[in-house]
Formats: sequence, C-alpha cells, structure tokens
Amino acid sequence: MLGIRRISTNRWWHKKKNWILFTIFLFLAFVRISKGSFYKDFYYFISKPFWPGKFQKEIILESIDQEYLIKLNLLKKDNLRLRRNLSLQESSNKENISAAVISRKSGSWWRQIILNKGSKDGVKIGDIVIGPGGLLGRVKHTSLFTSSVILITSPESKLGVWVDRIQINGLLVGLGDDYPSLILYSNDADIKVGDFVSSSPASTLLPPNIPIGIVQSIDETLKSKKTAKISLLAKPHVIDWVQIVNVNI
Repeated sequence: MLGIRRISTNRWWHKKKNWILFTIFLFLAFVRISKGSFYKDFYYFISKPFWPGKFQKEIILESIDQEYLIKLNLLKKDNLRLRRNLSLQESSNKENISAAVISRKSGSWWRQIILNKGSKDGVKIGDIVIGPGGLLGRVKHTSLFTSSVILITSPESKLGVWVDRIQINGLLVGLGDDYPSLILYSNDADIKVGDFVSSSPASTLLPPNIPIGIVQSIDETLKSKKTAKISLLAKPHVIDWVQIVNVNI
C-alpha cells in the first residue's frame, strides 16, 4: 500500500515537473518572440516611483527657458552691434569720418588701434575716436592712409571727465587694463557705483558730454582723494567700425 502511494506521488511530481518545464519553455519563447519587450514593460512599472518628479521637470523646463532667453539676448545684442556698425559706415561727413579697425595692439602699455583712414581723408592728430557706446581714444599719429589711436585704457591716456550726478570733475587715467581709473581730488565726493561718466565741459582735449563709462567699484582708502574703476561703454576689443570726430577746441 505504501509502495503504491509512493509511485503515485512520484508520477504526480513528474507530471508537475513537466508542466513547469513546459511553462518555462513557453515563457522563454515569448521573450524571444517579443525581443525582451516584456522586461522593458516590467521595468517601466517597477521604476515608475523613482522617476524624476514634477519639481525636477519644472527645473529642467526653467533651465531650457533660461537658455533660450540668453540666446535671444545675445542675438539682440549682435543685431544691435551690426546695426550700429552699419550706421557708422553710412554716416561719414565733413566733421565725422567713418573708419574700420585694421589692427589692434593690446599690450599693457601700447594699447592702441590702427584705422584705415589717414591724413588724405582729413584725419588730424588730436581728433577723437568714438565707437558704439562712447569714447575710445584720440588720434596720436597719422600717415597718408592710416591713423593710430591711443585708447583711453592706455597708461599714456589722461583725460578730464565729468560725473554728472554729483556735478564734479575728475581725471580719467588708463592703467593698461580694461578698466581705467577715475581720480577725484576730494575725499568728500559722494560718488557711487553706477554713476555715469562723460567728457568734462572743462576739458581742453575733448568736446563735452561724450559718454565714457559707468563707475564699477570705488576705493576710499586714501584720505586726500577717491579713486574708482570705470567700466567703459565702448569696448575696443570687439569694435570693428568707429567714427573719427574732428576736434577744433
């Protein structure tokens, strides 16, 4: 009796084992036919709780919006620069001479640009040079076809300037870098970051009210005077066309 039960049990197990093997075979065949899509769908569901949430999605979308905004602003600036360059090329007259920058010297001392207009075009030593934004420098040498311009960033440059908000004169001195120094011989001068600086009405070298730059930082360590770094409105290293203005002061 026990032997019969054992045999029937073994037979039942063999049948069950066959069904298990058959089921595994069918499953593997399904995986083969579906090319693993079942696993992918299964992973889809089990990984769903760990997906980036709505907050992270908003951050990504905000970053994309900022990228588009930056690109748009760059395009606007480039468009404005090109428009200004075109207007500079088209606006030459007897007093203003349009010229192209054909060379730059950016050493700490020899900060100058070379223009493609010279004495044959009416350029004279002492004429001022203006680019998009404001003052760049003054003509120091001329040849028949070219002229050399000392930039206001050169240590050789010293110009009288005017701080409009506080109605005070100062001296703008080039330091050989991109930020000339404004010197105010009064420690009580209420100069502030963001103040606008232009050519002085009292200057013997420049016409008055030519835009120059904006106060970027202030040094108040000296008792007898204040100094400030000036961020120029006209950028010599990116300007391709300028205006030479005849000066008769």
